[in-house]
Amino acid sequence: MSIQFYNTKSRQKESFNPIAAGKVRMYTCGPTVYDYAHIGNYRTFMFEDLLRRYLEFRGLEVTQVMNLTDVDDNTIRRSRERGVSLSELTDEFKTAFHADLKTLNIQPAHHYPAATQYVAEMIQMIQDLESKGFAYKSDDGSVYFEIDKFNDYGKLANLNPEEMVKAERVSDDSYEKEGARDFALWKGYKEEDGEVQWDSPWGKGRPGWHIECSVMSTELLGNHFDIHCGGVDNIFPHHENEIAQSVCSTGEAFVNYWLHSEYLLVDNKKMSKSLNNFYTLRDLMNQGYPADAIRWMLLTTHYRQKLNFSVKRLDEATKAVNRLREFVDKLKSYDRNGSASAKIQVEEAESSFTAAMDDDLNISGGLAAIFDLVRWGNKAMDDGDLSGSGALSLSTLMDRFDHVLAVLRMDSGLEQEFDAAFIEARIAERKQARANKDFALSDTIRDELAEQGIELIDTPEGTKWKVK
Repeated sequence: MSIQFYNTKSRQKESFNPIAAGKVRMYTCGPTVYDYAHIGNYRTFMFEDLLRRYLEFRGLEVTQVMNLTDVDDNTIRRSRERGVSLSELTDEFKTAFHADLKTLNIQPAHHYPAATQYVAEMIQMIQDLESKGFAYKSDDGSVYFEIDKFNDYGKLANLNPEEMVKAERVSDDSYEKEGARDFALWKGYKEEDGEVQWDSPWGKGRPGWHIECSVMSTELLGNHFDIHCGGVDNIFPHHENEIAQSVCSTGEAFVNYWLHSEYLLVDNKKMSKSLNNFYTLRDLMNQGYPADAIRWMLLTTHYRQKLNFSVKRLDEATKAVNRLREFVDKLKSYDRNGSASAKIQVEEAESSFTAAMDDDLNISGGLAAIFDLVRWGNKAMDDGDLSGSGALSLSTLMDRFDHVLAVLRMDSGLEQEFDAAFIEARIAERKQARANKDFALSDTIRDELAEQGIELIDTPEGTKWKVK
């Protein structure tokens, strides 16, 4: 079966066929850098990371662009509230964002264009739209896109053209479907913009939010590319307006596949500061939750289903990650040579994983294939049936799976220091206690280390330890 994705525009699954054979060009909406990104944002960024990693797993060469919105209503408002320049504010949160991506083991995009770097190109696109009759200037020096001039306007968000507001304009960057109307391409200068302004044919001002992504995506990926991603909250108005601007400016098709991830809930409620259930990645890390568990939790619910965040799910995630790591460690230390080669099991696991993930990134089915293999491999090792070559083939396949999951060699992200010499000394004391049949002391040592975050694992080769 070919790879299939649910295309928001057609509202059905479609076979994925890249424009250029073997290559994928993908644009993923990044953060607005006026604050720390919250875990709802990272739910979307994690889905995009899974998508890219799986395309690579299938042998495709991916070029990913993720924009950084560093000028819009929110960034300007926050910089004025804090009494700092726009660049000072946004540079702080760009740095924080890249640090968070590293913590969560999200692959870096190939390009991170910032909106302020492309203002000249935005002005050019707006001029193109104006010259072609799709845009007009208002009395305050702003320029608006006239949605009545684009017959396909509203198809991505499934809007009814008859219900759109006529002969009105909206200057805000974000608004609801009920307010569908002409939107700002260029915003004439206002006093509240402070020093944030550029010269343009229409006077001083700044670009609207939507034109930013149209320009950055087409500049770096071409007028027509394969995949555009984001959260469901981006469908309208942002992505709807991107399509209108881009198609009318270039005269070409814009994007073939639109993929959107659902919302993240916290304890089955919408995340909100007023409900005191609003978390950034740093909030969770400061509360002692490991990054690998957070990654697993964000990764393992299908991207088109709402994800319910809870502490219980983080605990379950930790156990799942540890189970995979223990299996891989066990394979690497396995020194028996049974008769089972694992050839059939490896082929079946890879086939089942691929079939599931080909079906619109069905991560549940993919993980089921992996854990079925883990169960078989553990039993084969426990029984001494697995051959040395079988252990190697299982280990190799787990490495391939981990290109998609990216958790086996991931740090917890928690800043903890452990004295390895001290731990080894305590393990030696416990070994002696067990030899002396002093099992009370043996249990005491295990419990003390457990309280410090150290788990002991008794194996035929001796006692090993790991950070929980």
